[in-house]
Amino acid sequence: MNKNVLILGATSDMAVAFAKKFAQEGYSLTLAARNKEALQITASDLNIRFQVDVNAVLFDALDFESHEQFYKNLKTKPDIAICVFGLLGDQLIAQKDWTACLTILNSNYTGAVSILNIIANDFENRKEGVIVGISSVAGERGRQSNYLYGSAKAGFSAYLSGLRNRMTASGVHVMTVKPGFVKTKMLDNMKTPGPITAAPDAVAAAVYKAVIKRKDSIYVLWMWRWIMLIIKSIPESVFKKLKL
Repeated sequence: MNKNVLILGATSDMAVAFAKKFAQEGYSLTLAARNKEALQITASDLNIRFQVDVNAVLFDALDFESHEQFYKNLKTKPDIAICVFGLLGDQLIAQKDWTACLTILNSNYTGAVSILNIIANDFENRKEGVIVGISSVAGERGRQSNYLYGSAKAGFSAYLSGLRNRMTASGVHVMTVKPGFVKTKMLDNMKTPGPITAAPDAVAAAVYKAVIKRKDSIYVLWMWRWIMLIIKSIPESVFKKLKL
């Protein structure tokens, strides 16, 4: 039986790379996002290129009340669900504007918890399935430049850890992904060091491999594990004075 992958936030650069990789491996796809036109373009391209079934469905991560009905109405229930959506936002604006702040928090944490709770309950009842959450190294230590985004990702990582602990007994696997810098539109205005910046296709390949191996948590590029170990080991008395 052909397995289906649900990609939540399917129009981002990283999500499209995930879709291509899983389609290439023969999985059928359900692409979910707010932009109907972009969804249909991607779905049509993948269907023609890889000859797999691709279904495009409208999904709004911030419309919590719609999530139950969204999942209920899916043409095919997924075997793998990948939560990709998120928003870096503008820290300086958000720390003064509650609406902007709440959008960052909901886009990176609350929206993900809302839909993944629903998916997790279904997977638990079926006693099978894989949930992949795209978190961030920004969640490992708060920095003044993006602590609102980072705090939401820290919460998401903790959520995925707890969900993994709960779901293991049911045979459901939950994986946390911390990509580090990825060359996507979200980072267009940021200069990132080449050696520690991954391409979306590299992230997709790493995630696919980790899903097959049922890894619990991965950094896409190996050096991020050591970078974050160093950052987390800096004493707070020193860290709080750094311009990060």
